[in-house]
Amino acid sequence: MTDFGQAAGKLDYPGVGGTEQGSAPEGYGHVLEEARLGTGLDVYRRVADGILGWELQRRAGLRVQADSPRVVPGAHVVSGFGVGPFRLPAPCQVVWVREPAAEGVPQSAGFGYGTLPGHPARGEESFEVEINGHGEVWLRIRAFSRPANWFYAAGGVVTRAAQRYVTSRYIEGARTLAAEGTAQ
Repeated sequence: MTDFGQAAGKLDYPGVGGTEQGSAPEGYGHVLEEARLGTGLDVYRRVADGILGWELQRRAGLRVQADSPRVVPGAHVVSGFGVGPFRLPAPCQVVWVREPAAEGVPQSAGFGYGTLPGHPARGEESFEVEINGHGEVWLRIRAFSRPANWFYAAGGVVTRAAQRYVTSRYIEGARTLAAEGTAQ
């Protein structure tokens, strides 16, 4: 179990909650990726359940240790990628959550989380699934960030490549959630 004391710091960036509206603070790089996942409420609900249960991060290959089994406002999570001693921890705090509605379209569900001290970046990332009025289901990933210190800034090309790679893994994970859902 993770000691969440380390992750209990304060959010360390401006514009907290900006990914919910699609805004980013000045001076921060931003990402917007969208992928069509299929059609229908069943697909939408499978992906929403996976996003709100941390499954999207797990399917992207990240190790996830959260203080809540389901995404809730204020929850702390430490995810990381890499192997053994080369695993890079990334502590975050959930800053907004949108639960799926009981019925009706269009609607969306998802959450955004922000970086805490110890994360290699400063900023926010969000994961949202939407079903539009035509029944099409889309994944939307938004992020804004900048390196947390000079060391990560010096690795700019590698850092951006890692972000693109993890984002592509999120999209792959959402596609499997759309097809299979989560294990019960």
